Amino acid sequence: MSLCAVCPREGRGFGYCHRLRWDRHAFHRFCSRRCQEIGAGLAERNHGIIDKTAREGQAIRDARRPFAEALTDLGLMEPFFNRSPAEIDRLIEAAVTGYIDSMQDQAARKERSGFLPDDPSSF
Repeated sequence: MSLCAVCPREGRGFGYCHRLRWDRHAFHRFCSRRCQEIGAGLAERNHGIIDKTAREGQAIRDARRPFAEALTDLGLMEPFFNRSPAEIDRLIEAAVTGYIDSMQDQAARKERSGFLPDDPSSF
């Protein structure tokens, strides 16, 4: 399994090699056409390199404090206290990716009502 070069989802048949220069640039896989367009734009601006932008990295770091505050409010901080910043960032990225996936799926469907359905389970 290969991961999307933009988000942590599974790559699904979308790809990109900067300027089709296979001898100079890596082939990147993407989960969707949207991520492929984002990745191609990043590659154009960064001479073929696709990576998290400085703004994306900063946004994840900025989300650590509200994440820690929510954990503290819920009494869940202890298991996370000694985790590395990379592990915390992975949790934040997973939550953001799940949120974005849901919003994209919902945008593709016509809303039937303005009401949020019951949620019988937490997962």
